[in-house]
Amino acid sequence: MNRPAPERLCKAFVLTVMTLAAIGFEAHAFERAKGREQDSQQQKTSTKQVKSYVCPMHPEVRSAKRGRCPKCKMDLRLERAVTSTAVIGDQDLLAANTASNGPEYAGKMVIPEVDVLDQNGNALHFYSDLIKGKTVAINFIFTNCTTICPPLAATFARVQKEMGDKVGRDVHFISISVDPLTDTPERLKAWAAKFKAGPGWTFVTGNKEQIDKLLYALGASVSRREDHSPTVIVGNDVKGVWTRTYGLARTTQLEGLIMNVIEGNVDESLTKGTAKP
Repeated sequence: MNRPAPERLCKAFVLTVMTLAAIGFEAHAFERAKGREQDSQQQKTSTKQVKSYVCPMHPEVRSAKRGRCPKCKMDLRLERAVTSTAVIGDQDLLAANTASNGPEYAGKMVIPEVDVLDQNGNALHFYSDLIKGKTVAINFIFTNCTTICPPLAATFARVQKEMGDKVGRDVHFISISVDPLTDTPERLKAWAAKFKAGPGWTFVTGNKEQIDKLLYALGASVSRREDHSPTVIVGNDVKGVWTRTYGLARTTQLEGLIMNVIEGNVDESLTKGTAKP
């Protein structure tokens, strides 16, 4: 017996709705799959765009392939992900490091974790690799300098000789270039050899932006490289004792100050030196 016409129409309507719903679901699933594929392709493209080689001295020199910098001839290096370069903001960092007018900066020196290069071209993290857990003596130089830089280096050389194997074990010397655009690792290595720098004496250069940040934090930032002061910073990271002194002080005076800081003390009479050896 034939079903009534309304029942047949109702069944046909339900089948039509279900068919349309199925078509819509498949279309939606297709669009989602297509979207995921596009996102994946965009992500791959983005990854390819981020991968580039850059000169550690001249960050404006970039290449999609390995090679050498046309300016300083250093090998281009695969650019690393950007990391935090300071524990706190620049203004707060400088304020923390120069809050006291006295010679002692106990617990107030905050060292930024900037990327640097040593005289052998090794990539280092300044705080983690050179400061953390150590006693250090830091001065500031540039290799084209003909005034205070050679005497500063000569003073470190004399102290190094007097302290013997304590340098590299009990204290580490660090010379930071205030002219990173000129002072490549090769130039610093030649400068180090000139003053017979031994193990435990590291010369630092690198990307200008990173070095400027470091100099700013240490209170050694200057608009002209010739204007930098003959300051030596001596600090014990473990005991949180930091002090500044005249970099052309007597050898015995600087050595005595370093030994004091190794012990976690600062003798204020040793922070005011003279230029005599």
